[in-house]
Amino acid sequence: MNILPPTLPLDHDRIVAAIGAAERRTSGEIRVLLSRQAAPEPVAAAQKQFDQLGMTQTAARNGVLLFLAPASRTFAIVGDTGVHEKCGEIFWRDVADAMSAHFKRGEFTEGLVQGIERTGTLLAAHFPRAPDDRNELPNDVAETD
Repeated sequence: MNILPPTLPLDHDRIVAAIGAAERRTSGEIRVLLSRQAAPEPVAAAQKQFDQLGMTQTAARNGVLLFLAPASRTFAIVGDTGVHEKCGEIFWRDVADAMSAHFKRGEFTEGLVQGIERTGTLLAAHFPRAPDDRNELPNDVAETD
């Protein structure tokens, strides 16, 4: 989607807290990546980063990446095969639309938090947290050139 400004003010602590809260309900993994490079094809760029971040290595193939590329004013959401089997394209459109509504109002942190919360709810429904679950991927806001 093409709506982000060239620079993106984010409350990293609030985003990391939202990831942690969502992941306490699921064995799924959620990551946020901020790219400094333009991504005219954000889904392809997000998929490449998904692989490079090792997100295909989760035990249940239940990772989700929220990818933002402010230089091209785009973002994308990519889920692993286990997630796609459970949710389908309509779910991703719903999450993207919710995020876009906030982004258009300049509420970038809120848009990400909404996307994380909705993703966490889906993951919790299909991949509930087990007693022996461990955090397989970092919860930080990653950045790449």
